[in-house]
Amino acid sequence: MNAIEKLVRKFSEFPGIGPKQARRFVYFLIRQSDAYVGEFKREIDELRSDITVCAECKRYFAKNGAAKICNICADGSRDRTALLVVSRDIDLENIEKSGSFAGTYFVLGGAVPVLDKEPEKRIRLKDLLALVEKRAANGLREIILGLDANAEGEYTGEIVSRSLVPLAEKHGIKISELGRGLSSGTELEYSDPETIKNALKNRQ
Repeated sequence: MNAIEKLVRKFSEFPGIGPKQARRFVYFLIRQSDAYVGEFKREIDELRSDITVCAECKRYFAKNGAAKICNICADGSRDRTALLVVSRDIDLENIEKSGSFAGTYFVLGGAVPVLDKEPEKRIRLKDLLALVEKRAANGLREIILGLDANAEGEYTGEIVSRSLVPLAEKHGIKISELGRGLSSGTELEYSDPETIKNALKNRQ
């Protein structure tokens, strides 16, 4: 396998990128100057060295000295009674852009494929339960499941909800889901701000 095919295969592993688009990426890079490609490589290296994971919500954020938590978790003005659980960092970013949620978050790190028997290998379930136990002592009152409105999102929601029930009952925490602002089959990543606002407002 030559260098072109190796890179096509690598780009094809990106979410939402098929072989044809991956090949376009490769030929685009081939046409660029050595300076451009060198900068591209440096920025990939920086991505690995300058980004870390928040100790609380598990989102990726730019390192800031010795800080272990991101700016959202460190913000004292956020509503600590509400925790919104999302699948991916990009879902969190989309909700933040909508300006419709003032609480805190937890990023599962993915979704569980339907009928998968080992969800703990797919999502940060143990970390979520540990955070809820910790937050319960500090006034947590509601956990909102902000997952995609598709089969994978629903299956993931069932697993997370079932795991959370004992803690929720123990501490009097409500578990809710995004409302019908999200139509069936919708991925949170692609939802517009108004749709997100309605989904949060109509949560059940």
